[in-house]
Amino acid sequence: MITWGISSESHNAALSVFVLDNLLFASESERFSGIKNDPQLNDGIISHALQYGKPSRVCWYENPYKKQVRQLLAGQGWQENFRKYIDAPIHYCDHHYSHACAGFFTSRYNDSAIVVIDAIGEFQTLTIWEAQGNKIKLKYQERYPQSVGLWYSAMTQRCGLKPNEEEYILMGMSAYGDPDRLREDIRDLTHLNLHRGCKSWRPDLTTEQDMYDIAAATQDVYSDLFESTLKRAKKLVKSKNLVLMGGCALNCAANPIAYKYFDDVWIMPAPGDSGSAIGAVLAYKKKHIEWKGPYLGYDIKKKASNLSIVNYLLNHQICGVARGRAEFGPRALGNRSLFADPRGSEIKDRVNEIKLRQKFRPFAPVIMEEFASEYFDLSHSSPYMQHVVKCLRPDEFPAIVHVDGTSRVQTVNEQQNPDLYELLRLFYDATGCPMLLNTSLNVKGKPMVNNEADCIKWQEVYGVRVFS
Repeated sequence: MITWGISSESHNAALSVFVLDNLLFASESERFSGIKNDPQLNDGIISHALQYGKPSRVCWYENPYKKQVRQLLAGQGWQENFRKYIDAPIHYCDHHYSHACAGFFTSRYNDSAIVVIDAIGEFQTLTIWEAQGNKIKLKYQERYPQSVGLWYSAMTQRCGLKPNEEEYILMGMSAYGDPDRLREDIRDLTHLNLHRGCKSWRPDLTTEQDMYDIAAATQDVYSDLFESTLKRAKKLVKSKNLVLMGGCALNCAANPIAYKYFDDVWIMPAPGDSGSAIGAVLAYKKKHIEWKGPYLGYDIKKKASNLSIVNYLLNHQICGVARGRAEFGPRALGNRSLFADPRGSEIKDRVNEIKLRQKFRPFAPVIMEEFASEYFDLSHSSPYMQHVVKCLRPDEFPAIVHVDGTSRVQTVNEQQNPDLYELLRLFYDATGCPMLLNTSLNVKGKPMVNNEADCIKWQEVYGVRVFS
């Protein structure tokens, strides 16, 4: 039996394919359309999914009828257009339940607390669940219009950034600001309905430093709210394990707080709405699957030589690598990556120029797992870049360290990604450095490259060698 999971009609549509209980394909729609955060399924992703066979059932990531009620109340519209592609029965599940199932049923846990925080589903905006075996029970909820996620997006908009897309930039900006200056004013905003943003709030704040201070206060208040939610979850659910899901699970600066309250934390690599393309199916099946990793997208079968890549990096410092199956989720985890030597002081500016990004923004390091604790204040693995931690040797690696001395670390071992691990080992053998700068093979406002044609075009347009 073939089952499709669909997350669509919102930002960042995605599709997954299960054959029986085996997850064989998952990808965001944007990878096939070239439109960043594409909210619609397109012919490219549908055609690719059909290579596995026509589905017998489709699982939809939220209840469209509940959502329609909420959107009508908010003055929005909704429509379903999937039927023009596939005629199969559709099983609907609630938005936050899809998130919860995506996280828990891909984890290795038999029991856990589950925290889901996002902008909004149908009506739920923050939920806490108790998971045991194949049962997931709601223990606490906050509902629209109260929403931590909508508030964070509104502050993103207030800083001149794109809401529902550039929250990660706000998080990066926060290191440059004074969180104390505007903390209480911004905390007051968390109690308001901010569905349409807050462009008119404090029109006197106009300077670049004002924006940094807004960002700093926002991140500070979010961390407080996040910690309060963790305390509540710990009280409501007697488990040492935590599953963290929803778009706010991508706030990697706050995520380490979770280890203050739980022994082990699982965040699947696509915790936002796209991951619910998997969660919708698991909500229907109500069972764990074997999670084999995030490499679930389009497959570039040709593999470039790691020795050739290392030699190129030694001579040119920067190159792209696109091989194997594309990562599912927002992070480049080695298969659609732009790599660079992390030791040069000028590398950050060069890569930011290539990617058309703000110069202040740092990059993430990818490091051999066995070396991680020597270079970073990290006591656990971090294969999906979900935690920001202190760099222990910041002066040696300026390209991957933020202004506050932190890094968003990706660890890798030979089992997780053999090709990437070998690349790091060869670079270490040549240089004594066990890490590389790793960022997504894209430019600002565009999705990561997907297929061979994308690689050729990217190389031609941006003038950077891409190994594929």
